[in-house]
Parts: sequence; structure tokens; C-alpha cells
Amino acid sequence: MAPENSPASSRYAAFAHGAFLRFWVARFLTTFSTQIVSVAVGWQIYDLTRDPFDLGLVGIIQFLPSLLLVLVTGAVADRFGRRLIMAGSTVLEGLCTLALLALTLQGISGPGGMFMVLGVFGIARAFFAPAAASLVANLVPAEDFANAVAWNSSAWQTATIVGPVAGGLLYGLSPELAYAIAAIFMFAAATLAFSIPKPVQRIESEKPSLETLFAGFRYIWGEKVVLGAISLDLFAVLLSGAVALLPVYARDILELGPWGLGLLRAAPGIGAIGVAVWLAGHPIRDHAGLVMFFFVAMFGVFTVVFGVSTIPWLSIAALAILGATDMISVYVRETLIQLWTPDRVRGRVNAVNMVFVGASNELGEFRAGTMAALIGTVPAVVFGGVGAVAVAGIWAIAFPQLRKIRHLDGRV
Repeated sequence: MAPENSPASSRYAAFAHGAFLRFWVARFLTTFSTQIVSVAVGWQIYDLTRDPFDLGLVGIIQFLPSLLLVLVTGAVADRFGRRLIMAGSTVLEGLCTLALLALTLQGISGPGGMFMVLGVFGIARAFFAPAAASLVANLVPAEDFANAVAWNSSAWQTATIVGPVAGGLLYGLSPELAYAIAAIFMFAAATLAFSIPKPVQRIESEKPSLETLFAGFRYIWGEKVVLGAISLDLFAVLLSGAVALLPVYARDILELGPWGLGLLRAAPGIGAIGVAVWLAGHPIRDHAGLVMFFFVAMFGVFTVVFGVSTIPWLSIAALAILGATDMISVYVRETLIQLWTPDRVRGRVNAVNMVFVGASNELGEFRAGTMAALIGTVPAVVFGGVGAVAVAGIWAIAFPQLRKIRHLDGRV
């Protein structure tokens, strides 16, 4: 066993708390399953329609519930047990996956039914995200929180490595098998989440009103560090996100097939997981704001490299480096947002944050799919990467408080 103050002990500090360990495994299984579903749905819909616009719809349909329910999901996470919300949402995701399995077994001829199921899937994710994000702070003490953020991100990133590869392989064998395996893991994750001991949580006790519902928005608007961090992710990834177009690259540009799509989807995670593990033992100790802005710009640069590449190994390498740069900026942003936010409004702040994250991902996929249909796939990706670089520069000027942050505990 490592000495208490050894590097190894510091690296795994969050796992000394059993509740966090259960949470971490549950988060991994949920994300792993979601990645399998994402690959299977994307490939199945593109097989049915061969229209990149439909791939964009996959993203927007899953994003809209987070946007429309933002005032509800955050308030629920602050008023009720976050672990129970996380577990219940995962059960609903599992049921949606079973519905996709049933549709596939029936032999669907169009994407309409799948879009309806994805809408319910998006509702489950809308409640899951702020509850799970807020729960981390209730499972570990403040001194271990940055370490927990790194490992929590590694759970997500590890799942994005193995999940897409597994999804591509399983879909190649049988779409039904892909959905069945994903459902099994989702129900396993829900069981683990239910088993997490009830943590200490400051429950919102005020009578529900418009003032309490909008408390998250008010806090974000008044705290420029949090506002800058959240909005930076929104606009940078909204412009540069090209995940929705990976089926087009796999089939038409790089000619890689389902296995290749899995590798493309996994590549960002390969870069990110290495960085996440490194950050767990080597946290950013100074100039955190400048580091974040620099790596957001690099995220855009490597998006451009991927967009113009027609060489499979170069495309995969660009996506891996893209994932590594994104992991560093995510680590800084998420640590700052959670530590700068009081627990009583953390659920509502995270609900807003998840809308911004959803907008930058799902809505970004819609942007990419729409632009690809209008001007072509490669120009759409390149445009987005250039836009992300521009956003990093503009935000560094517009939010000097965020740029000047040196330490992740909020000290300037």
C-alpha cells in the first residue's frame, strides 16, 4: 500500500471513498452503453437514408429536452436525492434502448420511430446530467475534488474508447446484439447507482418559485468566471464539433466501414484518457486560465487537420490529439465550475451547464450536419475548426477574470 502522501496515494485519492468508486463504475457503464447506442443509431439511420442531415437530427432531438426542461432538471437535482435521480434516469435510458431493439427486430424502414425513442432518451439524459455532475461534489471532500474530476472524466473517456469500438463490432455482427448489450450494461449501472450510500447534500428548502427556478441562471450571470467557462465550451464545440459526420468520413471519405467508424469515434477518447490519467497525478497548479484557452485553440486546429485529411492514420491521429487538447480544457472548466458554485444551487447551475454542453455537442452535430448538406462535409468541418480558434481568442479578451485564473481552487 502506498504511503499516505506518496504520488500514488495522491493519484488515487478519490477512490479512497467507496461511494465515489461505485459512482465511477456506474458512470463508466452508462457512458459505455450510450456510446454503443450512438454508434448503432448513427450507422443504422445513415444506412436507411444516406442523408447527413438525418445524422444532425439525431443530435438535436437528444438536445432539445435538456433545453426545454432546464429549469426543471436543475431544480429537481437540488431538491431531491441526486443518486436516485441518476439511477432512475439510467433505468429510463435502458428502457429506451430496449425500445430501439424492439424496433430493429420489427424491421424498420424509416427513422421516424427511432427519432421518437431518442426524444425520450434525451429526456432521461436531461435529468441524469445535472444530478450526476452535482453528485460528485457530495461524494468526496473538497481537497480530493480536482482528483475526482480527473477520474470522473477518465470514466467518460475510457468508455468513449471501448464503447465505439464495441458498438462498431457489435453492429457489424448484429444491430440487435448491440442494443441488447447496451441495455444490459445500463441496468447494471442503475443498480450500482441505487447502491451508493445516501450522501450529505444541502437540499433546497425554499418554496418553488420563478426566483428559485432561475437561481442557476442568476448565479452564472453574476459570476463571470463560471459564465466565461460555460459559454466558452458552448461556442467552441458548437462550431468545431464534427462527431455527427464521422459516419460520412468512415463510409465515403476514408472508406473504413463500421469498424473504422468505431475507431474514429474512439480516437478522441484515446488521447483524452491518457491526459486524464496524467492529470490525476499531475494537476494543473498555475496559469490554469491561460492553459485552458490555449488548448481550446489547439482543439480547433486539430479539427481542421482532421477535416482536410484523406489518410486514415492521419485522421485517427488528429482526432486523438484533438481529444487530448479537449480533455485539458474540460478538466480546467469543470473543476472551476464545481468549486466556484455553492452546493445549494449546484444542481441548477449544472443543469444550465449541461444545456451548454448539450448545445455544444448535440446542437453542434446539427450544425455540422446542416452545413455538410449545404456546402459539403469537408468545408463544414474546416469552418468549425477555424471558428473554435477564433472563439478561444475572443473569449480570452472578453473574460479577463477567467484568463487570469492561476489555481483551480479559484485563487487568482
